Amino acid sequence: MTALQVDLAIVGAGPAGLFAAYYAGFRGLRTAVIDALPEAGGQITAMYPEKQIYDVAGFPAIKGRDLVADLLRQAAPFEPAYLLGRRAERLAHVDGEPVLELVGAAGDGPSEVERVAARAVLITGGLGSFAPRPLPAAADFHGAGIVYFVPELAAHVGQDVVIVGGGDSAFDWALALHGIARSTVIVHRRERFRAHKATVDRVRALGVPVIVNAQVTAIHGTERVAGVALDVKDQGSQELPADAIVAALGFTADLGPLGEWGLDLDHRCISVDTTMATNLPRVYAAGDIAAYPGKVKLIATGFGEAATAVNNAAVALDPEAHLFPGHSSENP
Repeated sequence: MTALQVDLAIVGAGPAGLFAAYYAGFRGLRTAVIDALPEAGGQITAMYPEKQIYDVAGFPAIKGRDLVADLLRQAAPFEPAYLLGRRAERLAHVDGEPVLELVGAAGDGPSEVERVAARAVLITGGLGSFAPRPLPAAADFHGAGIVYFVPELAAHVGQDVVIVGGGDSAFDWALALHGIARSTVIVHRRERFRAHKATVDRVRALGVPVIVNAQVTAIHGTERVAGVALDVKDQGSQELPADAIVAALGFTADLGPLGEWGLDLDHRCISVDTTMATNLPRVYAAGDIAAYPGKVKLIATGFGEAATAVNNAAVALDPEAHLFPGHSSENP
């Protein structure tokens, strides 16, 4: 079992967790950031990296992808350890300090159990454990080319891309990939869409084919995707060329192992006090997963909660430290 010793273990690599990594470094704490997803950014990276976000202070508009990149750059000088593709499975307290055991998430991470011994833990898991809904036809396909979100649009330059789904993510990916991929096709099992009508209209206006009442029945290829077979209602079987399949079928979220840690919960969120402390010693929560009266779930709110949690954790670890560290503009 490999082990890592840090001052603060941050469970969740969404915006609140990434800002906490910066702020903990600013406070002189060594940090590790843990997330079950293989990429940092949480829901933003998974669901809307190309969408504009309008309610982050100081930015009239900023793409989700750019916000995540800026947060990573902000934390980079303090060299946090990123443990991605790992799920925080168990939490125990040894000599009063929290210890986390991590396992590879959904079979994608390392097979051995990893141990993170921290002096404090900050949970910034958003909606909790976040996993993509699987594409049934992919169960028998063992090659590459099936993705559930698109970390880099450039990876699909010149490709034939089939997007499966009818929600906002599917149509957002179609807009983002149009003009980058050689061809883009949306396949949806129903005639109606969950996506916003204006987005659907924009995709149709670009001439992107949208095949409805269709199921992906098979994926062709050996080492990677080469095509897909469809069963289309009232039309029978169809074949589409494909170098990549984006399975935009949504994500499932639940507390997962967090629900077994003994935390006080409020409707699948973690109850905290005004210091962002939970009922467990030296365990804090911030962001969408934290609950208290009057809570408003916004990225901006999560940033403030992350700073509050880190500052209070710093005092818990060193009672002689000041709760308020001063303004960052006063430090080199």
